[in-house]
Amino acid sequence: MNTAYWDKYISGRKYYKDIRVAKYTDKQQVIDNFFAIGGKRGWYYGNPLWKLRGWMDELVGGPGMQRGRKDDITLQTGDYTDFWRVLEADRQAGILLLQAEMKVPGEAWLHFEVLGETLVQTAIYVPDGVAGELYWWSVWPFHGFIFPGMLRGIITYKNEKSRQ
Repeated sequence: MNTAYWDKYISGRKYYKDIRVAKYTDKQQVIDNFFAIGGKRGWYYGNPLWKLRGWMDELVGGPGMQRGRKDDITLQTGDYTDFWRVLEADRQAGILLLQAEMKVPGEAWLHFEVLGETLVQTAIYVPDGVAGELYWWSVWPFHGFIFPGMLRGIITYKNEKSRQ
C-alpha cells in the first residue's frame, strides 16, 4: 500500500485496511469493469448484501443505493455510484477511488488500481470512536467473501457495452 498516496485521506489517524490482489489477462476489460461498478451493473458479487447495506443506510438517513449512477459505463471525479462518491477517476492510469457517503461512524474509501498485470482493490476505514471500531469489526467478516468475489467479478465480467 502506498502510504504517501493515502496520507492526505488518513492524516496519521488510526485506520484499517483490506487489500485484495488478483492477476488478470485483459487490462482494458478490468478497467472498463471497475469504471462501470454500481448502479444497474451492481458490484459484481454479493449484490443482495450490497442492497441490504444500502437499505440500512437509508434507514439512518444516508443515500442508500437509490442514486444509482449518472452513466452506466463512465465515472468522473465528483460523480456518484450508489452510496459512493468518486474522488479520483483516471481511466488511462487504471485508478478509481471512491469515498463512502453512507452513514458510518468513521470514513471509508474503496480504491481500484491496475499495477502491471495485477488488479489491487483496497478498502480503507478510519473509525470514529468506539462505534467506529464496532462497525469495522462487524462488517469485516463480510469482506472475507464479498471482496474476493467482487475482485473475481471485475476481472471476469464481459460486456461489449462497457467497451464503448
